[in-house]
Amino acid sequence: MQKEIVRSLHNFSPISLEDMDNVSLLKRTDTKFMLHRNQLLQIFEAIQDSYNVLEIEGSRISSYQSLYYDTKENLFYKSHHNGKIRRAKIRKRRYKESGLTFLEVKKKDGKGNTNKFRSQIPDFDAELCVDSQQFLSETIPMEQCISPTLKNTFKRITLVSKSAKERVTIDFNLKFKNEKRKKSFKRLVIIEVKQERLDRSSPIIVLLKSIGNTPERISKYCLGMVSLYKDLKYNIFKKKILRINKLTSA
Repeated sequence: MQKEIVRSLHNFSPISLEDMDNVSLLKRTDTKFMLHRNQLLQIFEAIQDSYNVLEIEGSRISSYQSLYYDTKENLFYKSHHNGKIRRAKIRKRRYKESGLTFLEVKKKDGKGNTNKFRSQIPDFDAELCVDSQQFLSETIPMEQCISPTLKNTFKRITLVSKSAKERVTIDFNLKFKNEKRKKSFKRLVIIEVKQERLDRSSPIIVLLKSIGNTPERISKYCLGMVSLYKDLKYNIFKKKILRINKLTSA
């Protein structure tokens, strides 16, 4: 399947990492969709004239690694599960093709907006150095200690609108692990439309809705936590997990 995806991506015009920085959207609205990977080729064919594709060192599919942190009581996970409108996530993320690693904080502001803060760091180690601790204390003040809870790897395709301030990330081959368990979702695709402000006329939003896909609230972190930690409360995610299992069973 990946070979077909690579061939299909060559119908898009490329954009460089430097040019994409003009659409960084660290403050934005996010609209997410879930679908089976078999739908991707149909989607690419329909939107190839509306978007450019990020290309790094000749590759249009990037490899990502994430290391998520939480408190001993899983405060960040529980805030999401309990529907807190103001919540946060902390992670280290390695962007393999660019060779960059960042410590990142994503915060929901209670108004539907996502604010992203990040600090470039030299390594992907679990330990938080002094500079990283200082960055976190300035970005998300809290009294409790945090530690790694899970690792996540996935492939990403990034599209950039030709006519609007909009980026689209397409994540697939999701894999999660902690010290005891592993879980993969090889057929699941998560599409995230990132905009300065919500615009439902976006070509990909219009297309996805026309073929029966509706926006979903889904967090890769929460999906990984539910999959790896069997003692976590996940009532609010039960229907979503069932939908993912049904969607990816074929």
